Amino acid sequence: MFRGSKDDPLSALGWEQMRAAIHKGEPWDCVLTSPLVRCRQFAQTLARDREIPLHTDARLREIGFGAWEGLTADIIQAEYGQERLAAFWADADNNPPPGGERFSDFQVRIHDAWEHWSDRLSGQRVLLVCHGGVIRTLLGHVMGIRPDRVLSAISVPYACRSRVRLDHSEYGTLSCLVSHGS
Repeated sequence: MFRGSKDDPLSALGWEQMRAAIHKGEPWDCVLTSPLVRCRQFAQTLARDREIPLHTDARLREIGFGAWEGLTADIIQAEYGQERLAAFWADADNNPPPGGERFSDFQVRIHDAWEHWSDRLSGQRVLLVCHGGVIRTLLGHVMGIRPDRVLSAISVPYACRSRVRLDHSEYGTLSCLVSHGS
């Protein structure tokens, strides 16, 4: 389903998957989350249980799919045509869903949030609870993947964990992907 900015809560299975992705004793200094309830509720619970600060940023919400919000690929193909969905996957920026967010605008929003929080929380171990499109965009940024390849180049299963390391020095910031997977 193209859930996007649709503000659905996690299902019981979703809660189970999220809990299974977290391990006792992981030393986070804070939690940063999307405001969408499927991320925010889990992040609030975890921050409360760990007694660590919680930060919420609206810029970290998932891409808006407009008229496709809540629809499956099969329904989109039936209502808008297979070519329309294929055009989106081939070039999301020039073929957004009707009423949807342009992919380049989404990427700018995510990069702005990343830069803000990377600076503000520098030196801290941060758990970011967010969405598949946000994760793809951030990993693409960290790994230098062309923006037009980000959606198709990185698989992000539900409750996926990605670990990124940022090293700040007089020469700039070195960012690298340390691990990725469920």
